Amino acid sequence: MADANSGNHAQLMDGVYKTQRHFYDLTRKYYLLGRDRALKSMAPGPDQTFLEVGCGTGRNLALAAQSFPGTKLYGFDISSEMLKSAGEKMNKYDIHDRVKLVQADATNFDAKTLFGVSGFDRILISYAVSMIPVWEEAIAHAATQLNPGGELHVIDFGQQAELPKWFRNGLHAWLAKFHVEPRDRLEPVMIEASKPINATVSLDSLYRDYAWHGILKRPQ
Repeated sequence: MADANSGNHAQLMDGVYKTQRHFYDLTRKYYLLGRDRALKSMAPGPDQTFLEVGCGTGRNLALAAQSFPGTKLYGFDISSEMLKSAGEKMNKYDIHDRVKLVQADATNFDAKTLFGVSGFDRILISYAVSMIPVWEEAIAHAATQLNPGGELHVIDFGQQAELPKWFRNGLHAWLAKFHVEPRDRLEPVMIEASKPINATVSLDSLYRDYAWHGILKRPQ
């Protein structure tokens, strides 16, 4: 059942992004807010491992390659169409030898099988949980792939609590056209995911609650 669901979601995402991937970065920079802030705060060191779950066009991985020299970079996406753009971006910036990309499902990936590593020191999920049907499972699973001392960062839409109601309703209606649904239970889901590894969780509300930045930190 999991494989069938993964295949169905992959087909859906390929359909959504087959055309959009060509102008995705240009348009999304205006409303996928907080990505650079979250990435900067992660600060992995040389020889540490960094994974982006749902890497899309590779925009964040390209910035990570520039910002974190020596860090080992990995990314995956369920959409083969998005991975085409990611691969093109790695070649454009001549960083294909630093970034390993594969196709995988956020709910059942394995660090060793996919990338030959025991786990990750930093994991980023950037505006992807709002598109993953079983997003709770994706967060719980990502937490299990952290190395001791590792951090899981989730940046995504908040609930726009401090913004006008008309704005919130309009945004949610527009996002639904792209199969995007802001998750109002992000913090409790991250707390639940933290329990098996005794991790700590914090959540910052950004830009008048437009976006949320959740951080799960696993102890050494």
